[in-house]
Amino acid sequence: MILWYLLYHYFMARYDHKKVEAKRQKRWVKEGVYEPNLPRRASLQAGAKKPFYNLMMFPYPSAEGLHVGNMYAFTGSDIYGRFKRMQGYDVFEPIGLDGFGIHSENYALKIGVHPATQAKVSEKRFYKQLVSIGNGFAWNERLETYDPEYYRWTQWIFTRMFKAGLAYRKRQEVNWCPSCKTVLADEQVEGGVCERCKTQVIKKELEQWFFGITKYAERLLRNLPSLDWSDNVKIAQRNWIGRSEGALIAFDLNMIPGQPDGKHKVQIFTTRPDTMFGATFMVVSPELAQQWLAVGWQADAKIKKYVADVLAKRRAADKETSTKKTGIFSGIYAVNPANKDEIPVWISDYVLGDVGTGAIMAVPAHDQRDFDFARAFNISIKMVVQPPSVKEGLFSLSEAYEGEGVLVNSEKFNGMRSEEAKKAITEQVGGKTDVRYRLRDWLISRQRYWGPPIPMIYCEACAARKTGERADMPGWYAVPEGDLPVKLPLMKDFRPSGTGVSPLASAQSFSQVKCPACGAKARRETDVSDTFLDSAWYYLRYIDVANTQKPFDKARTEKWLPVDMYIGGSEHAVLHLLYVRFVAMVLKDWGLIDCEEPFKKFRAHGLLIKEGAKMSKSRGNVVNPDEYIKRFGADALRMYLMFLAPFEQGGDFRDQGMAGITRFLERVWRCGTAQKFVKMSSDDVRRAREQAVKKVTEDIEALRYNTAVSALMICLNAIEEHGADKETCKTFLKLMAPFAPHMADELWERLGGKKSIHREPWPVHDEALVREETFDLVVQVNGKVRAVVKAQKGIAEAQAAALAHADANAHKFIIGTIKKTIFVKDRLINFIM
Repeated sequence: MILWYLLYHYFMARYDHKKVEAKRQKRWVKEGVYEPNLPRRASLQAGAKKPFYNLMMFPYPSAEGLHVGNMYAFTGSDIYGRFKRMQGYDVFEPIGLDGFGIHSENYALKIGVHPATQAKVSEKRFYKQLVSIGNGFAWNERLETYDPEYYRWTQWIFTRMFKAGLAYRKRQEVNWCPSCKTVLADEQVEGGVCERCKTQVIKKELEQWFFGITKYAERLLRNLPSLDWSDNVKIAQRNWIGRSEGALIAFDLNMIPGQPDGKHKVQIFTTRPDTMFGATFMVVSPELAQQWLAVGWQADAKIKKYVADVLAKRRAADKETSTKKTGIFSGIYAVNPANKDEIPVWISDYVLGDVGTGAIMAVPAHDQRDFDFARAFNISIKMVVQPPSVKEGLFSLSEAYEGEGVLVNSEKFNGMRSEEAKKAITEQVGGKTDVRYRLRDWLISRQRYWGPPIPMIYCEACAARKTGERADMPGWYAVPEGDLPVKLPLMKDFRPSGTGVSPLASAQSFSQVKCPACGAKARRETDVSDTFLDSAWYYLRYIDVANTQKPFDKARTEKWLPVDMYIGGSEHAVLHLLYVRFVAMVLKDWGLIDCEEPFKKFRAHGLLIKEGAKMSKSRGNVVNPDEYIKRFGADALRMYLMFLAPFEQGGDFRDQGMAGITRFLERVWRCGTAQKFVKMSSDDVRRAREQAVKKVTEDIEALRYNTAVSALMICLNAIEEHGADKETCKTFLKLMAPFAPHMADELWERLGGKKSIHREPWPVHDEALVREETFDLVVQVNGKVRAVVKAQKGIAEAQAAALAHADANAHKFIIGTIKKTIFVKDRLINFIM
């Protein structure tokens, strides 16, 4: 690190990045370079003519501040916004802090500071760092979720959800994190552990608030194909929503074998009614068995003990962590409605009470879990679907065949194809078609302190009279809109209790209120809402932060929404992105906005790694950008981050990688300050300039920032070799401006620019000058072909090397020190590592 520091100061002695960057940042704010035409309360007719909403995913302020992984994401988003601004759009790139929630509260607990106090410290540090990286933020529109003027409207959305029947309270088993001491939504549990602290999640039965997101499951799924989003994010959402088409079918139960009583039935949901003739047993979940016991089923002691033991284990650990499946025969038989066979009913931990109906027909020949269970407990296996390519009688089962095919051993349905048989068998057994979803309602309440209090009031007197704001929830009332916000009280003891009750419950002055309906003594809800509600609508408030009468003005949303480009982490594919889509659909149904999909285009950025692992505090490999900005400047760090790997892929951060970028910027500074221009650029330079315009334009649009930087390097080589006229140099600076905004703006002014370069028009290439013969450059590493890239004929070794490094496939193999480079002009380049 010291070596690069010395080299940097040797090469860059004439460029005082601290002075230049501070100067440009102050001037940008003074001149309002990045403020959109968004008059606070003036007529919208005077607003932006070509609005472009460029948004980076809402950041939560880590107490330690920004690390280079965060800066990588922010820079990538900013480059796109700067590019669009120079293309003539009125770009809106706001910033704010998602400062409520467990992350901030836990840090405050750790250091013994109140979260409200720590929030202001983190806010100051985070904003200072965000200024230093040189992003084109519209600072006048910033917001923080812990500001009462913001969460007033978060609470307003909650009350509207309640009045619309989309917010409800019920008692059920929920995910509980013993470390965070709060409930978690299903989306916040990954592999049985808390997605935040990685503690094993247990089950608790609590009364909680939910949002009815399942009512929107079909719309959330239906809209996915039309979204211009990263494919992996759409796939994740589709899988989480989990739509299944199937049939609901009733099975009669015989409590005594051979003696049907017609009193007891159980329903199953199946996506494969074509396999019904192969159902050789039934399995019910321990939860359903517990319900039977509660209403009088006289099971023997072994069965009761098994059910109790499994349920206890599920409450203590994730229900799917164990690979070994257990079970017990109930003594009950079910009647298969397809062939009237009596089949045994088992109770097993591999069937879940909250999936489907809590019971399944087990078809071991065509479901692997059923197959394994049948083998373990010596239950018969009957094949009823044969692959269409296999002749009858020639197919044996060593494992379950789960595909579709032609029916066998299915009486009159033999020879029928699976798809046709599904409908025919469903009709014969009196079933009905049905659609089920994996998605569950959004558990919204949290038993913590640092969050927006849920704006609800419960009156026992009204509950006793069975009255309330909603008939289905007697005793419950939303806090009147005129009384919002319900401010979070400043409590000295804000530690979570772990009992399932929020710390706010101990503040009597907060919790004890009058009923808004009858005036009797009532209690305020003391849970706070999930922080994902805060971030489910923030993009709307950015447009209208000064509005004190409503959360946002509809006319403004019509002008600016949907967001044109949204960039963020793919780790929020389900959590944030699913919730924000749901809230947008609800707001549209209420007539408050006109678009039901909030983000027109979404791209997930890659992750930076350090020393072969994802950056994290636990690994001690987090890189603070402050020291790099102090030593090399924000522009150098920005350009290095964008050059080291494809933006949507991410890459490995290495200190020594800064050297090449700092040398490049030194050369740019030298060219720009020397101002030794030729009268007219040569054909070679003009061609290099126009090719750079085309390449950089296309690459920024596609977020291929690393190859765009490579194109700038190639263009600079031509300028240095042959000389260039003033207009060529100015064009080059425009192309560099999104990546190195401070230096580009400073040099632009020195070349006579009257306004910021970031308000100048983006160059358009001359197609006639772009055309040139190209060839396929073969890129080898240690003699093995790792990539083939298009290159211009006649390029030098340095240009070929830059192209190779910028290619995603080749880049991951060029690891370590290059001992030797073999270059064959217009053919190949081979790196010996």
